[in-house]
Amino acid sequence: MREAFPYGEVPRYLIHDNDKKFGKRVLSVIQGMGIKSKPTTYRSPWQNGLCERWILSCRNELLGHVVPLSEAHLRRLLHEYVGYYHEDRTHLRLAKETPMGRESAPKPSATAKVVALPRVGGVHHRYEWRDAA
Repeated sequence: MREAFPYGEVPRYLIHDNDKKFGKRVLSVIQGMGIKSKPTTYRSPWQNGLCERWILSCRNELLGHVVPLSEAHLRRLLHEYVGYYHEDRTHLRLAKETPMGRESAPKPSATAKVVALPRVGGVHHRYEWRDAA
């Protein structure tokens, strides 16, 4: 848990299932960090739907296409995917917008072309207008 929040910015709550990972020792660390533990009801994954959906997206859109070679590689991939997920990936619930918001640029000129900018090691892309050279 301490590694998840290395800069002292901790959430107020930690919503988690009833996995044995969240035993007394982990819960005491969580409480020591000033985080309130909020376990979901037993066998009720819908109570943590946003997290469950993110895990599904991460598995389908990243881990289904790339095999991490080490823990450091996995951490780098996840860091890049989180950036992509919040800055570039559209979400239906947000009316096809991104969580961080983005400006939609009109076509700058008649000769402008769409350019694909690779994200997450080329697994995903961001698209922008560029004037033809």
